Amino acid sequence: MALKSLKSKVKYRISRSKGAVFTPRDFFDLSDRDQVGRVLRQLVTDETLIKFGQGLYAKAKRSSLTGKLIPVKPLPELATEALSEKLKIKVVPAKDLERYNTGQTTQVPTGRVIAVKGRVSRKMAYDGKSIKYQYVS
Repeated sequence: MALKSLKSKVKYRISRSKGAVFTPRDFFDLSDRDQVGRVLRQLVTDETLIKFGQGLYAKAKRSSLTGKLIPVKPLPELATEALSEKLKIKVVPAKDLERYNTGQTTQVPTGRVIAVKGRVSRKMAYDGKSIKYQYVS
């Protein structure tokens, strides 16, 4: 039986995953922190993943329009997935999104403001666009 490299195991797990966001913790059952970090950095170099925050990686693809490497989902969706599923932080609809949906305003929200219950100090950004947090009690 051929031994599989850690990189191929991580790549396989990423390809089989329904989610688009990964943290190093997702792969600690395969190896230690240092090796997992090294493999994730290699996958960013190989353009399999995109890093969009400290310890946050997303599946990547080529844009059919520009040919640039982009995440498979828009940044607000990645951030919501990262916060709710990986970091276990409750995400609720932002006030401006609620006002738009109820017809109180015609101003279309950017989607880059995410309302959270609890403190978040992690910055999430990609290609000059960043996520801002709205704290809700």
